[in-house]
Amino acid sequence: MTDAATVSHVFDVDQQTFEAEVLQASLSTPILVDFWATWCEPCKTLGPMLEKLAAEFNGAFRLGKVDVDSQQELAGMFGIKSIPTVMLVKDGQVLDGFAGALPEGQLREFLLRHVQPLEAAAVGDTAEAVPEEPAQAVNRLQQAIAAEPEKAGLKLDLAVALMQNGQIEAAEAELAALPANLATDARAIRLRSELELAHSLKGAPELAALQQRIQANAEDWEAHDQLGVRLLLEGDAAGGLEQFLLILQKARDWNDGQGKKRLLAAFATLDDADLVGRYRRRMASMLF
Repeated sequence: MTDAATVSHVFDVDQQTFEAEVLQASLSTPILVDFWATWCEPCKTLGPMLEKLAAEFNGAFRLGKVDVDSQQELAGMFGIKSIPTVMLVKDGQVLDGFAGALPEGQLREFLLRHVQPLEAAAVGDTAEAVPEEPAQAVNRLQQAIAAEPEKAGLKLDLAVALMQNGQIEAAEAELAALPANLATDARAIRLRSELELAHSLKGAPELAALQQRIQANAEDWEAHDQLGVRLLLEGDAAGGLEQFLLILQKARDWNDGQGKKRLLAAFATLDDADLVGRYRRRMASMLF
């Protein structure tokens, strides 16, 4: 029987409550959305494990349950093709997800990539954690994979870390080798977009040279485009988006609408929902 602690972290979601209880609520607390049905046998295995973990994590995330039979329109909005399907919503957008009933160990591993149990987080209140450098993450993950090669999720983590460390070809190789269930993971899709942007810089000048070209000719749209991609991939997302907006504003038709294409590709790589929202609105105001 489900206990009171679990119930407090689990709730039903429908079309009317989705905006407030999932999208808006995820701005402060991550929401794990479980698409299920009463007739689905794997759902009967997965559901109780998710509820158990929701209680164990003690409010670090909340579990929203969507019955796809009674909420067909809501399931359709997310393109649900099989159940169970689970999606993690954070800061108003889908951050990650998976399909199928994973073992409890893999579920825990999935959650720990994004959230920490509140009790564990409280232990570190007195000392600020030192951020892990990309090269350190690559080394740690390579060692973890060597010890537990069956954990496919670690390979996706490694692909992301390699990209963050500037090892583009290695990241692409890891991404291509992922099993089918992870190839459609939200982070894999985001990484694929980042790689496409990185490939567009092949043979492109360095940052300083691009800035010099723009100083010499403010209408060098190729330089603006390449500068935008470099800034985006080097961590200055707003700076990169500004370059793409400038192209959209001043040379909308250049290179078959490259400014708009770059903006859409950039949005797919960013986790910052507020930043993406601001620039989506600015893009829309120029187009309509």
